[in-house]
Amino acid sequence: MNKEVKKKVHNLKQRKARIRSRVSGTSDKPRLTLTISNIHISAQIIDDSSSNTVASASTVGKKTTGSLSEKAKLIGTEIAKSAKAKKVSEVVFDRNGKKYHGRVKAFADAAREGGLKF
Repeated sequence: MNKEVKKKVHNLKQRKARIRSRVSGTSDKPRLTLTISNIHISAQIIDDSSSNTVASASTVGKKTTGSLSEKAKLIGTEIAKSAKAKKVSEVVFDRNGKKYHGRVKAFADAAREGGLKF
């Protein structure tokens, strides 16, 4: 890796650690974490006090087409439905060091439309 890529990776790790030190999920308000790769998007609702995954949704293994923003909207509505099935209405959003725009914003808006509050 060249210096620029190393610096970007280092900065992302620092942002993730800084956010994660402040954001923690409880049984009343679990943590909604979002992971975005170059191809797939996945989300999990995690209760950090008992280290359990309450609900999850991902594009891995599904026949999805379109841009990553469209996939993010799909996963946002899916995670909201599965959270409602588990009787979770409020969450703490962990954006995993990413900026709140584009795919992350599309995911969050879709999850809010599905009934999640954060």
